[in-house]
Amino acid sequence: MGVAYSVGEVDHLFTFFALWTPDSIYSPNKPSGKHHQEFLKVKINQDALALIQSLMRGSTEQKKWKIVSVSQQRRSMSLCSSVDSECEDLQPLLLDHTHILKQQHLDQLLVHLPARTRASQWKLVYSTAEHGTSLMTLYRKTTQLERPVLMVIRDTHHQVFGAFSSHPFRVSSCCYGTGETFLYSFSPEFQVFPWSGENSYFVRGFLDSLQMGGGGGPFGLWLDADLYHGSSYSCNTFCNRPLSLHNDFTVQELEVWSFV
Repeated sequence: MGVAYSVGEVDHLFTFFALWTPDSIYSPNKPSGKHHQEFLKVKINQDALALIQSLMRGSTEQKKWKIVSVSQQRRSMSLCSSVDSECEDLQPLLLDHTHILKQQHLDQLLVHLPARTRASQWKLVYSTAEHGTSLMTLYRKTTQLERPVLMVIRDTHHQVFGAFSSHPFRVSSCCYGTGETFLYSFSPEFQVFPWSGENSYFVRGFLDSLQMGGGGGPFGLWLDADLYHGSSYSCNTFCNRPLSLHNDFTVQELEVWSFV
């Protein structure tokens, strides 16, 4: 039986399969070129099809609404302001020396980190200056971690940018990560690009490349196996602008930090 879906419904349908049956969506045996993405046909039974259609139509049950008074809303806003004020008082504590980050970088990044990491100490787990330029070495240094990581890049034009990943970098057969993941750039001024909600192409690690963001085109951030060549384009996942001055860049130095 054939079923027709609108363009918007197709996006939701893909997200459903990507989250619940990633192995049937991504083709691990296909090449992992710089901008290559390929998907496999998926066979589903009628019960599964009915479930998906009901999810896309939305629940027919009556929605329950909560009435909030003006005073309650103001109190909630006051509490949020209090949290922001406390965050401003925090100072990142680096356990290791950094060749890239300056104090203003740390202060600006801290405000945008998830609350669970803000009071943590920063530990350097990978650095091209210390460990050489190898994506496989980066994977070995991060794959056993259980907390988020922050990637910091400085290119040959002295532009500083990078990404926060909710999960450590690793080789994977499908995309991974959560909505905490974001891209950022200090070039020419500090800007954060959080998850747009358009898709879930947060991070995907290949043996020959690391990709962040995507959907219908190039990646938000892409690095080769030698952590030497990279690229950054606007992507649907983060609705970002290119992170560096040019779409294609050469890495001068790269660091990955964990939170302990």
